[in-house]
Amino acid sequence: MKGPARVLAQAALYVPLMAILAVFSRWPAFEHIAPGEALVRLSIAHAAERRFPCRKRSEAELAKLPPNMRAAEDCPRERVPLALELEVDGQLLYAAEVQPAGLQKDGLATLYHRQVLPAGEHRIVVRLRDRPLPGVREFNHVRDERLILAGGDSLVIDFNASRGGLEFRR
Repeated sequence: MKGPARVLAQAALYVPLMAILAVFSRWPAFEHIAPGEALVRLSIAHAAERRFPCRKRSEAELAKLPPNMRAAEDCPRERVPLALELEVDGQLLYAAEVQPAGLQKDGLATLYHRQVLPAGEHRIVVRLRDRPLPGVREFNHVRDERLILAGGDSLVIDFNASRGGLEFRR
């Protein structure tokens, strides 16, 4: 095919394809959340403290090791699980204990949770424990905020140790 016949054949193929794309770009309509609702997302990736403290090696222990392995301290790699609670308006909505990643349990503990709330004013309390506290169920990071969430709002709760711990972002 040459010339005008080729152009007509291409138009016959492309015009319906463009029409289909145009229809599906506008329909069906997709809403992340219903009107009058807000979304709270917990999105945390954090390396908790080590489960056991580092131990100083004695001179005798160091002498037994090969020269390239003579680190002054012996630090077990395993980390404690990350414990987290989300409380909204005095009601506990989510609680989790997340194990660290990796075969040696020495990686990041990652957590993602979505919670849909009605729009309006809410008291949001997030508690996080990332250190070993034998026999104690106490949280070492707590953030308590009173927020007004409008319909369609999205609140992200994250943990950043260098910026002071738990943070709320819109």
